[in-house]
Amino acid sequence: MTRAPAALRRLRRSLLAHRRGLAALCVGLAVAAGLQSQAAPAAPTVTVLVAARDLGGSTVIDFEDLSEVHFDPASVPSGVVTPTEALGRTTVGPVRAGEPLTDVRLLGAGLLEQQPGSVAAPVRIGDADALDLLRVGDRIDILAADPQRGGDAVVVAEDVPVLAVPQRRRTDPGLTGGGLLVVAVSEATALRPAGLGVSSFLSVVLVR
Repeated sequence: MTRAPAALRRLRRSLLAHRRGLAALCVGLAVAAGLQSQAAPAAPTVTVLVAARDLGGSTVIDFEDLSEVHFDPASVPSGVVTPTEALGRTTVGPVRAGEPLTDVRLLGAGLLEQQPGSVAAPVRIGDADALDLLRVGDRIDILAADPQRGGDAVVVAEDVPVLAVPQRRRTDPGLTGGGLLVVAVSEATALRPAGLGVSSFLSVVLVR
């Protein structure tokens, strides 16, 4: 019964004798932890505007379609847009949720930067189902045929790039109503399909 108190007294004397060393050790550990946290700061990030959900082509961007995500600056694509630049704009094709929104994903002047001297011309194609075969960046010929006079179709625009394939309503099957296509052409060329589209049946041929 007397051994326990004696042992406790020896332990107490030992702790008291080394209390300064233990205190110094604790202080050192605290300082080391503080220096380590300061030595590894959080990596810098950039706020990027992304699609908050999957967006279809010809979607008019609203607040609920947008979200902001922190990106590594090295991984940010060129041409990212701000909320002010995106709101009210129309997508030229499908955009996946989480995908950064860039100028080439939205209908506007950014699509023409790689086509100097061109304008964006909307063209109504008679065979709407043919538009399902096209993607942004494809190059096509636009043909016109007069259903009243008959004869061979004529080329009204040759080797032009597709800028947008707006989403269409599938209320009318087959050829009824047609579908809209946006291409990059010169100002002079833009007048030809616009005029022939009134009286002629316009179709497309995929070039490459």
